[in-house]
Amino acid sequence: MTKKVGFIGTGNMGAAIIKGMAGDENINLLGFDLNKTALGLLAEETGLIQTDTARDLAKESDFIVLCVKPQHAVAVLEEIAPELDESKCIVSIAAGLTVTTLKDSSENRCPVVRVMPNTPALVNAGVFAVCLDDSHINKDQASFAREMFKPLGDVYVLTENQFDSFTGVIGSGPAYIFYFMEAMIESAVELGLPREQATAMVGKLFEGSTKLAQESKQHVSQLREMVTSPGGTTVQALVHLDRTATRANIIDAVRKSYERSIELGKK
Repeated sequence: MTKKVGFIGTGNMGAAIIKGMAGDENINLLGFDLNKTALGLLAEETGLIQTDTARDLAKESDFIVLCVKPQHAVAVLEEIAPELDESKCIVSIAAGLTVTTLKDSSENRCPVVRVMPNTPALVNAGVFAVCLDDSHINKDQASFAREMFKPLGDVYVLTENQFDSFTGVIGSGPAYIFYFMEAMIESAVELGLPREQATAMVGKLFEGSTKLAQESKQHVSQLREMVTSPGGTTVQALVHLDRTATRANIIDAVRKSYERSIELGKK
């Protein structure tokens, strides 16, 4: 059975999800965005049907994917609420908006699914947390919510009380990786390597190390030990990291993100 999936907000993440779903003959895509020019270009590329208002989109859609900034989400939900009923489902990727907030803002008219993506979804390598805690979600809606993000990466069904942990580790995680990559590149330049080559080499280092970790049957600790010869160069670097509490600082940094996610959820 063909499903109509409407997107309110077609910026980077919304557009990425739309492109991942485009071409599925069982899905009709709709979209609304204040940037009509960008929406028009996306429609040309994906076959998406443009709507004049968010309310028009909600009326025509089976699933309404909310891809707006968190500070605008409540107003959008209040606007579209009259068009909602139990046959529809809201899927929100707005950070920090709880299931309770989503339901209250939409007057409890339909089931809601909360989703947390991370930015590698933009290159089909994302990690998605999907919350199906709302007891009003039927089996078909739950199944579709799990499947719709798979073209863009891996999908994990988590309870809402696990979302702040997911945010601290995975949602914010790409920034930690880029931060470390940036430091590695700067160290290479400081040691005399050309910046362009250093950037390419560090990128390949992360790509190769990740591939090895994913494909090896050994734990990451064992893979680290493979590189760490007694009295060698690597152990000197790792001992320095331990002496300066780098591991503990990483753990503390993730907790800071986790705690901030909790704070934002209370606002």
